[in-house]
Amino acid sequence: MAAKKIPQFTCTACGVDQLVWLGRCDACDHWGTIEPRARVADQQGGPVLLAALEEYDAKAQATGLTELDRVLGGGLMPGSVTLLAGEPGIGKSTLALQLLGSAHEGPVMLVAGEESAEQIAGRALRLGINRSDLYCVPTRSLELAIEAVLHHGAKTVVVDSVQTLGIASVPGSPGSVSQVREVTEQFVALAKRDRITVIILGHVTKDGSPGGPRTLEHLVDSVLLIEGDRVTPLRSVHALKHRFGPTGELGILSLGASGLVDSPDAGSLVLTDRIGGPGSILVPTMLGARARVVELQALVSSSSSSGRRLATGFDSGRLNQILGICEQRLGLNLGSKDLYCSVAGGLRVVEPAADLGLALAVLGALTGAPSEPRSAVIGELGLMGEVRQVDHLEARIAEALRLGLEPVIVPRGLAKHASPAVHPVSSLSEAAQLLSTISPDRQAQSA
Repeated sequence: MAAKKIPQFTCTACGVDQLVWLGRCDACDHWGTIEPRARVADQQGGPVLLAALEEYDAKAQATGLTELDRVLGGGLMPGSVTLLAGEPGIGKSTLALQLLGSAHEGPVMLVAGEESAEQIAGRALRLGINRSDLYCVPTRSLELAIEAVLHHGAKTVVVDSVQTLGIASVPGSPGSVSQVREVTEQFVALAKRDRITVIILGHVTKDGSPGGPRTLEHLVDSVLLIEGDRVTPLRSVHALKHRFGPTGELGILSLGASGLVDSPDAGSLVLTDRIGGPGSILVPTMLGARARVVELQALVSSSSSSGRRLATGFDSGRLNQILGICEQRLGLNLGSKDLYCSVAGGLRVVEPAADLGLALAVLGALTGAPSEPRSAVIGELGLMGEVRQVDHLEARIAEALRLGLEPVIVPRGLAKHASPAVHPVSSLSEAAQLLSTISPDRQAQSA
């Protein structure tokens, strides 16, 4: 009598034992879920002796974009799963294709659920990507996608997008919560098992956060958000989550005919395109560890009903707070006015250091009084109208002076910042008075 064979493999999805390894479990039809029993025990919470494990010495692989490498702490980590989210048309597919083109090890593969292979080939040609080991799989079937990855031995895989792929064994249509979660889980398991770098593209919701269930952000290693105004070339990329490094950095890219390129000195572009005038204020903000000057714009107009408030690039709650301070501390009547505020270039400013600049932009838009076009404003506003200290003040001042901006209005407190080009102030009213007295003097000198 022959000895009974002991199962050596187990499906991590349904738990059914298998005698041999299979690409697809014949019990639950899941792909890529058959694992050796010892490894499955480890994945399911069995004790692992860390001292017995080999050191994980994988190094981040540069992406070819210095600004993106800054955000990722050096590049993409082999075997990692990255969720790249952004609005339609913002440049996600272009960036993902560039990442495939610059991947250090091949083959590389693009799973395309939204475009045909011919469309992707045309984009690759425009971007100058010419790799003989670049494969495209135009499918909306998760099973076919994973089969292709395993068959060709792809080392880097882009999924465009997670909302278009579906799996037959899971209820719901592609894009549903259950489908999106299952698709992501399958690619995470594939990446960890075979050390495949996976980049998953996803859409964003109305509030700008990544679409799909929140569990996706917990499943993946990194969540990158790409933002910008689709009518301007500037794009910002920052990490909402990154298991391999900090999340404080922000990269600035520019989208053109040749794809996304580094744009580290985007502050000078703001000055080039700027017209200036009442309602326009320059503010040095912090983008990660770097200071960058942005332009805040405000427009005030009469309204036939209750005033409308529209903020682009600002938190609407913060805007309403600043408007309340302006009404109480400067005596402005904004209740019957329509007010529009935006950050030029489609970027977002969420730090309180822009409070003073926003308030002065609103003041200039309402009164029509011109301000010094080369001035810069830094400061947080308290509810009493006081100008409060901000972090990285030295870096902000240095960036403004590097671009030839003066005067630079800053919070009063540290005497070392006072100079002919730097003017400390204590309150919103003092800053408004200072800006109004400087402007006629500069205009007279230029005349």
